[in-house]
Amino acid sequence: MMKLTPKRLGWLKFTLHVLCFSPIAYLVYLVLTDSAGGDPVQYLIHFTGMGGLNTLVATLLVSPLAKWLKMGALLQTRRLLGLYVFAYACLHIGAFISLDLLFEWTLLFEEVIKRPYILLGASGFIILCLLAVTSFKQVKTAMGKRWLSLHRSIYLLALLVPIHFYWSVKSEIIEPSIYVAIFAGLLWLRKKQIKQILLRR
Repeated sequence: MMKLTPKRLGWLKFTLHVLCFSPIAYLVYLVLTDSAGGDPVQYLIHFTGMGGLNTLVATLLVSPLAKWLKMGALLQTRRLLGLYVFAYACLHIGAFISLDLLFEWTLLFEEVIKRPYILLGASGFIILCLLAVTSFKQVKTAMGKRWLSLHRSIYLLALLVPIHFYWSVKSEIIEPSIYVAIFAGLLWLRKKQIKQILLRR
């Protein structure tokens, strides 16, 4: 089996940067050329939301792949992918607040109360913020065991995000249902870890 040397890991990270950033560049192109569909605001919100979903799937795939391929070095890509999840979530939330709500903060609180899927999304974003802020090595060292406990909240995120997507659609539920199944599978692969966390509480 091919060994993931530091040089190959560097190329892999570069490839992941390209793959994760390319959709953002494409979205900018669509906006600048006025090609973002009949409702560009909803297109932006949906596009960035899907970007967050897909990068979260990729992040959660790293550990099972590293174990299956026996490539522990793959785990070094999780932080990179996780930060892209955060970046897409920021764009998603930013588009919703600025373009859809026009910075009407009172309306935002009303929407959160009225629409449970927005509350789920906001909860997931708070978790992402905590994970992003504590993703640096210095913070990890300073937090010790608490860091691992916090970063296991990605399992909760993997529940909130697909449900947020499922509840947000009005009619077409096939795509969100597929994502619910994918995340369920990714959590099932971690059933032992999740069971240990629940037993400790």
